[in-house]
Amino acid sequence: MTGDDVADTLAAMGPRLRAAREHRGSTLTGVSCATGISASTLSRIETSRRKPTLEVVLQLAKEYGVSLDELAGTAPAAESRTSARQRFGDDKAVLPLTRYVGGLHAHKHVLPAVQEPPARPRQVSHDGWEWLCVLYGRLWLALGDQDLVLSAGDVAEFDTRNPHGVANAGPGGPVEYLIMFGPQGERLRPRTPPAPRAR
Repeated sequence: MTGDDVADTLAAMGPRLRAAREHRGSTLTGVSCATGISASTLSRIETSRRKPTLEVVLQLAKEYGVSLDELAGTAPAAESRTSARQRFGDDKAVLPLTRYVGGLHAHKHVLPAVQEPPARPRQVSHDGWEWLCVLYGRLWLALGDQDLVLSAGDVAEFDTRNPHGVANAGPGGPVEYLIMFGPQGERLRPRTPPAPRAR
């Protein structure tokens, strides 16, 4: 690895660390409490105003549950964790569809069936932009003061700085949906072919 390669890797480390933190829904304050690294130091690292030391990178990789290869952008494209289904406390299953090192990434989410009408989803907010598409079932999207029920084929797009949360709109079967997320606010860019000329 040349000096330029090292510099490029370190320059990309900050945004990747920020993306990993936001993917876990953690705040700078929360990570600071868990690791002992000051929130101001974490902020300077994430915005590339400070280069992280190896000790800090090791701490944060452990805290975020990512590998050093992922943070350095050298993880193999077909890494096994890409297809590993992750489970969360609410029985939601998440299947990563892209290797996670920051930038645009995609996940498939499955919410289990519920027997009773759910409570309004708990909302979170963080930097980024999200595109959501329901594949099966009915999804309750709480977006600020709005409540939307999305069915198969429905799509929603929103700035994740707005408070948001989801739940199975049930009762009934499970809900499956896709999420594409740009942690730095990247948005999808629709491209369509030009309309055919009239003859």
